[in-house]
Amino acid sequence: MKRIRDLPEFSRPREKLKERGVEALLDGELVAVILGSGSKGQDVMSLSSKVAKLIAEKGGDLSLEELTKIEGIGPAKASQILACFELARRHIVKETVKINNAEDVLPLIGQITNKQQEYFICISLNGAHEVIENRIVTVGLLDRSQVHPREVFADVITDRAASVIFAHNHPSGELRPSDSDLRIHEQLTEAGRILGIKVLDHIIISKRGYYSFQENGLIH
Repeated sequence: MKRIRDLPEFSRPREKLKERGVEALLDGELVAVILGSGSKGQDVMSLSSKVAKLIAEKGGDLSLEELTKIEGIGPAKASQILACFELARRHIVKETVKINNAEDVLPLIGQITNKQQEYFICISLNGAHEVIENRIVTVGLLDRSQVHPREVFADVITDRAASVIFAHNHPSGELRPSDSDLRIHEQLTEAGRILGIKVLDHIIISKRGYYSFQENGLIH
């Protein structure tokens, strides 16, 4: 039986959370962090995947009985999961966020403004320009972030998103896009076109303010 610490370091949910933030974890990885370990004959990631599937099917409306029907989930682990959901219900109200302009995006990306590494964020939206998910895709080194269309659009496709907004920070404080930024933006826009997912904007944020590709005529 594998425990989380038996997994390669790069694939451990807790290490991923530390490096990229809790927003970067998939549902199964979040469950793995809650559970901490697997059960007899079943590793933690396999067990977490089954729990995440049930959560997706039930929309978070879970019961102790339903959870304990999953082999490997006893009353103790089921109680941990239910307690997390109840705590979230009591203290977090998820409101629909609709994006009309670049300024509406700023509260969603403000956490990366003063980061010393370059963070690349992808926000997926439905047809009404309402936010579905807000994810950190990559964390780079000082002044660059390696971004590949495959990594950016994998979860966006799962979201069934109609459009996306990209955002990244410039630790240097410079707001205008670099040549690398422009090349990456073109690659991602082309990938989105092929997939039928429109790029609404790409925002660079720093301690000096923000730069919107859309406002500056770079979105066609």
